[in-house]
Amino acid sequence: MTDNTLKPAPLAYENDRFLKSPDGRILRVLSEYAEPLSRFRREQIQDTVVFFGSARCSSREDTQKQLAEVERNSQNLSPERQSAERKRARTAVEMARYYEDARRLAYLLTEWSIQIPAKRHRFVVTTGGGPGIMEGANRGAQQAGGKTIGLNINLPFEQSPNSHITPALNFEFHYFFMRKFWFAYLSKALVIFPGGFGTLDELFEILTLAQTEKLAKKILVVVYGSEYWKKIVNFEAMVDAGVISPQDLDLFKIADSPEESFAFLKAGLTKYHLGPPPKRAGEFIPEIAKTRP
Repeated sequence: MTDNTLKPAPLAYENDRFLKSPDGRILRVLSEYAEPLSRFRREQIQDTVVFFGSARCSSREDTQKQLAEVERNSQNLSPERQSAERKRARTAVEMARYYEDARRLAYLLTEWSIQIPAKRHRFVVTTGGGPGIMEGANRGAQQAGGKTIGLNINLPFEQSPNSHITPALNFEFHYFFMRKFWFAYLSKALVIFPGGFGTLDELFEILTLAQTEKLAKKILVVVYGSEYWKKIVNFEAMVDAGVISPQDLDLFKIADSPEESFAFLKAGLTKYHLGPPPKRAGEFIPEIAKTRP
């Protein structure tokens, strides 16, 4: 005798086929808002300082090893190839100073912030979670004894979580725009180290929001490394062409040392963001980067 009884259908929130379908996209997007929010609440994160920069900068120790290896192994290459390999390795050694400076600045910032009397963690160093400048900043914050956040994203190359992120604050995103949201949502300051397309994207996005007064908070911006950035972006030429105003140059500070950057950040964060505590104790009240209607 044939049993025609239907098997129970899966619950909607357990229906993997639906959740991964185009119709389930809104739930996936909401998950990348709600799940990080839940963790930030649990870990008592009030606000952040975000470090951006190239994923391709390595530590001084690693780049010096790579240069030595190139010098040892380049004898069998053509003269043109030898020259190219040595130039690339020497450039990596030069760029390593930015990794070390990110590490030092994150250490100074975290060493200071963990001494701020507060119920929640203030000005937590946050990065995109990957290698390079991101690793340097997470590493410095970890070495100072503080929590540190990594907002990682799945990419075909470069991007995998570095080992210096606080495990409970290691995030993985699918949607770039949700990752961008979390960069801005709790941030009180940005530090922009030398980088490529992604770094430029984040820099100009935040500067545009600040310029157009779409941020409901004061956000500090440090553009780190004048030697690099003056070759990449001519801000004065933009003023001369009339596409930005002279006062727009006050939206950021160009700095060349961890100590100079830390002094600027400490003064600004103290002035604008170390005010009275939230009115209701125990309530999670992030200073959000909301847009005005």
